[in-house]
Amino acid sequence: MTTVHLALDPDADALLASDPLALVIGMVLDQQIPMERAFAAPLALQDRLGATLDARAIADADPDRLAAIFAAPPALHRFPGSMARRVQDACREIADHYDGDASRIWTDAVSGTDLVRRLRALPGFGEQKARIFAALLAKQFGARPDGWQEATDPFGEPGSFRSVADIVDDASLAAVRATKAAAKAAAKAAVGAAGSRQATATDRSTTADPSTTTGVPAGRAPAKRARAKRAPVTSAPVESGATRRAHGTR
Repeated sequence: MTTVHLALDPDADALLASDPLALVIGMVLDQQIPMERAFAAPLALQDRLGATLDARAIADADPDRLAAIFAAPPALHRFPGSMARRVQDACREIADHYDGDASRIWTDAVSGTDLVRRLRALPGFGEQKARIFAALLAKQFGARPDGWQEATDPFGEPGSFRSVADIVDDASLAAVRATKAAAKAAAKAAVGAAGSRQATATDRSTTADPSTTTGVPAGRAPAKRARAKRAPVTSAPVESGATRRAHGTR
């Protein structure tokens, strides 16, 4: 039987290896939380439901009750309400289109492109997640329809250590995490370099064109603000008419 090393818990990993629906649910939940927490959740969900995982039963469950099950401490996800809805929608898709058998998503696929398309149609699966999961199915479960490696590029590349598709033990887990850390560091450095180039270009533009700081075209001095002329202030007393006559003035 296939063994997996995703939940980092023997019982949870055993369920993932034996139950296709558990594997799909784990992949749906694998976002914005640690990988091992996402893939341990299907076993916790099964225990809380008190029955084996069943796509039709989950699809038909009361949404509020399912959300409460996801939210009960410890919560099955960082966003229990929204992820409960997403899991329920995925189960409904499987119940309606695959008669409740999640494995038919890949066993009925006629090509790698068809497999990725089927996964992409599941709620909670974007293009990248569909490619990663298809690569996981091929590398660890032997689901390898024609063209699977091209359809899952770059995650289907052997020994790439890019995703959960390559995790089979502690050493490969460390390698995948190192690859992701390096990719994040490179992306951060690229953003910083782009910001530095933009700042340098702005500085050069400002230096070459003084108008960017003065608000007037280069080579022309700013106009001085005109000031209104005021009459000079005198301290001479104002003479009355009688005084002017006494001095012989008019």
